[in-house]
Amino acid sequence: MSEATETIFSKIIRREIPADIVYEDNLALAFKDIHPQAPVHILVVPKKPIATLADAQSEDHALLGHLFLTAKRVAEEAGLKNGYRVVINTGDDGGQTVDHLHVHILGGRKLSWPPG
Repeated sequence: MSEATETIFSKIIRREIPADIVYEDNLALAFKDIHPQAPVHILVVPKKPIATLADAQSEDHALLGHLFLTAKRVAEEAGLKNGYRVVINTGDDGGQTVDHLHVHILGGRKLSWPPG
C-alpha cells in the first residue's frame, strides 16, 4: 500500500472533523492528540496521504525531513525546553492505529525507557 486510505487524519486535514490544530503549512498539519499519553502529545501529519513510514518512497525524502523540522518547531512552540520524544509507529506490531503516517511529539514530563 503506497497511499493511505480514507482516515480520520485525512478528514481532519480537510476540516471535516474538528481538531485542536497547533500548526499548519502547505505540507503538514499538527494537532493535539485526543488520547494524550503525556502532558503534551501532539501529532504531526503530512497532508500527502502515506499510509506508513514503510510506504514512504525516495521521492518523499524532503517531506520526511519537513515532518521532523515541523516536529522541532511545534515542540519549541509548545514550550518543551527540557526535551521531548518523537515517535513514529509503523504497522500493527509497531502500534500504528491510523493508516496515515504521523509523528508523535510527547513531552511535558520525564519519559521512561524502554517504552511499551
